[in-house]
Amino acid sequence: MAWLSFETPFGTMAVEGETALTRLWLPDALPVRQDREEETPLLRRARRELLAYFAGERRAFDLPLAPAGTDFQRAVWAALAAIPYGQTRTYGALAAAIGRPRAVRAVGQANHKNPLPILLPCHRVVGKGGALTGYAGGLDLKRALLTLETAHLG
Repeated sequence: MAWLSFETPFGTMAVEGETALTRLWLPDALPVRQDREEETPLLRRARRELLAYFAGERRAFDLPLAPAGTDFQRAVWAALAAIPYGQTRTYGALAAAIGRPRAVRAVGQANHKNPLPILLPCHRVVGKGGALTGYAGGLDLKRALLTLETAHLG
C-alpha cells in the first residue's frame, strides 16, 4: 500500500492509499513501516489539501476516500462527513442522524475506529453540553483543530 508522511503544524502525519485514501495517521500514531514511502499523485494531493486546511485555506476535502469498516461504522463516518466546518455535534445527535438514537456508545466506538480522522471529521463530535471527549490524536489536537476551524469561519 502506498503511503506518504509529511510535516504539519501539529506534527508528522501520513496518508495511505492506492486509488483512494484508506488511512490518515495522526502524530504520535505513525506505524513503523518496513516499506518505503511512495509519493503518488493521490498522496501528494492529499498532503496539499491537508496542509491548505491547516493553513485555514480549505474547509472541505476533494479526495476519494475508502475507509474499511462495518456497515454501521461507514454510516457513522458518512454522518461525520456531513458535519459542517466549524460546527460540532454530540454523539447523541450523530446517533440520531443515522437513525440509531440509542446507539450512542456504538457511535463513539465507530468514531474511535475512524481510519481517516480530519478527512472524516470526528474531531467535530463532542460530549453532552459540548464537553471535549476522547480523540485518537489526543484532546490537545482535537481542541486545536476546533480552534483552527472557528478562527477561519466568516
